[in-house]
Amino acid sequence: MNEVLGVVTLGQGDSPISGLGALLLIGGAILIFIVFFGLVFFASRYKRCPPNRVLVIWRQGDKTSSLRCIHTGGQLVLPVIQDHAYMSLEPLVIDIPLEGALSLNNIRVNVPSTFTVGIATDPVLMNNAAERLLNLPPQAVREQAQDIILGQLRLVIATLSIEEINKDREKFMGLINENVTQEINKIGLELINVNIRDITDESGYIQAIGQRAAAEAINRAKVEVAEQEREGAVGEAMAVRERNVRVAQERSLAEQGQKAAEQEQRVAVARLEAEAVTGEVQSKRDREIATAEREAETIAAKKRAEQEQRVQVATAEATAVEGENTNSARVAESDAQLAEVRAEAMRRGDVAKALAKTAILEKEREQEMARLGKEQLAPAEIEKQRIEIAAEAEAEKRRREAKGQADAELAKYLAEAQGTQKVLEAKAEGYRRLMEAAGANPQVAPTLLMIEQLPLLVEQQVKAIQNLKIDKITVWDSGASQIEGKDGGSVRSATAGFLAGLIGSLPQIHELANQAGVDLPSALGKVKGSDDIVDEPKGEKPKKG
Repeated sequence: MNEVLGVVTLGQGDSPISGLGALLLIGGAILIFIVFFGLVFFASRYKRCPPNRVLVIWRQGDKTSSLRCIHTGGQLVLPVIQDHAYMSLEPLVIDIPLEGALSLNNIRVNVPSTFTVGIATDPVLMNNAAERLLNLPPQAVREQAQDIILGQLRLVIATLSIEEINKDREKFMGLINENVTQEINKIGLELINVNIRDITDESGYIQAIGQRAAAEAINRAKVEVAEQEREGAVGEAMAVRERNVRVAQERSLAEQGQKAAEQEQRVAVARLEAEAVTGEVQSKRDREIATAEREAETIAAKKRAEQEQRVQVATAEATAVEGENTNSARVAESDAQLAEVRAEAMRRGDVAKALAKTAILEKEREQEMARLGKEQLAPAEIEKQRIEIAAEAEAEKRRREAKGQADAELAKYLAEAQGTQKVLEAKAEGYRRLMEAAGANPQVAPTLLMIEQLPLLVEQQVKAIQNLKIDKITVWDSGASQIEGKDGGSVRSATAGFLAGLIGSLPQIHELANQAGVDLPSALGKVKGSDDIVDEPKGEKPKKG
């Protein structure tokens, strides 16, 4: 056969080498076609996954155990053996028209909201989505998610009160995210966003809460505005008052300085004239007078400083106490204080003028006395003044001491008198109430008063025998009412004699009780006549001897 083919081939005029080349070309072409076809086939079975999708690959007939999900990248899907599908990662917007959800305080609320969900890219959640949502249309997925979200939203609202839902939105949103996320993760979804559009209730409770909060905010704002206006007015009034006070003080100081300068000038002139006339004696006297004046001025300045300090302290305390008074009261008080300061300044000016005139007159008088008395009259006059001043100081000291002692004695006696009066008034009130409590039985009051004095009587009796040393008292008595005596007669025993004496003294006891207005106990009987007892004690009757 080969020979025939070779002959045929050779007969056609071709060489054996050219026939083999043709076969090789044909084989190469077929091989290239097979390789190309295989590459095209495998390229068509290589599935790529874009970022907005999830590639799900499973083995035919065994979808659960061989399930594999891929997000981004690619994977070769074997023909016949494996199959694949895509799940979209695009978000799903779900409207939740929740109405009539029952809250914790049994008030039904309406919470219309919008939830945005999507298939999760977590490996576990992607497997859940592939098992439960693969090849489902978006509307079916939206309905499943809506049912889950409605149930969890009602559950969250049932655990919260209206106040918590309305005020603590962060807590409300946190519970929604937590509960809804746990449930939709079971079907492979994740919660992307929650938008609560509104929260209302059928009874208008939330609206009332909002109105109350708005009213409170408005009231607080009004109060703060009023407080700021008050502080501004008070500050302005205080600034005006301080300005007026400082101006008055400075003017007063200026006038005082001027008057003091004039006074010093006049005193200096008078002193120079007196020195020219009196010589050394007048110089010595002037020195003593000047020393006394300086001391007096020092004391007066100290007193004025203390007075100003007390005025300032009193003003500060008044300002602190006033605190919440109205602005008009503060302005009036400031005006009053300003008037007081001005009056005080005027008074000080008048006093300074009077003192200056007094000093001038005194200097003139001293000059005349120096001119007349020369050396003899001046020392005597100085000594006389010193003695008079010392006597007046001593007399004033004694008067004040006597007045202090008298005031102390008077206060002491007044306190004692008031205490005695209070005690007597209390006793009188107690006696009056005791008589009112006795009511129809006036004998009860004296009886109670005598019982009240029993402790004092017992105390006095105890004092009478408290120094007696008694170790033991033994009464030896058979109890018989009568025993035979030495002369053959019968006598009472000690106990029987005691009882007989007691019974015999009952009339006198009853008479004494009647005089005192006291009712004795019924056990002591009652007196019928002067010496007879109608009812005797229920104990053993004494036998007559």
